[in-house]
Amino acid sequence: MLRILLQYLLPLILPFLAYLIYARLAHKTGRMSDAPWIALAAAGVGLMAVSLVSWSILSGSDPGETYVPARFEDGELLPGTTGP
Repeated sequence: MLRILLQYLLPLILPFLAYLIYARLAHKTGRMSDAPWIALAAAGVGLMAVSLVSWSILSGSDPGETYVPARFEDGELLPGTTGP
């Protein structure tokens, strides 16, 4: 659940939260009716794309490793692993 929050929801909502904080501090009002909705949504989608690309680059196993799927051994389920 934390991964979904960090990868999808937080980058989409972050520009709207930043604008709301800016509007309250600069204009002493927190109305979102005057917000640049398209620019905020585009910024959110851009942040989400950056987070997904960086997550895919920085996570995972090394390119030369082989995946060994989950299996049963002696009645026990062993999780999938990667190895040389």
